[in-house]
Amino acid sequence: MRTTTMVYWQEDECWLGYLEEFPDYWTQGATLEDLEEHLRDLHADLTSRELPGVRHVADLTLA
Repeated sequence: MRTTTMVYWQEDECWLGYLEEFPDYWTQGATLEDLEEHLRDLHADLTSRELPGVRHVADLTLA
């Protein structure tokens, strides 16, 4: 099973979050479990290579 890091917080009655690898793409859920499901769907969409112009975050090794 693969894992990825999510960043999330609760704001009023809503849970907001994004995937650390794709910080420009936020989603929300009514519960934390709902948010997690939305983030799984978002990850599938962003890694499918079907969406143009997806921005990524990655480590860069410097000399």
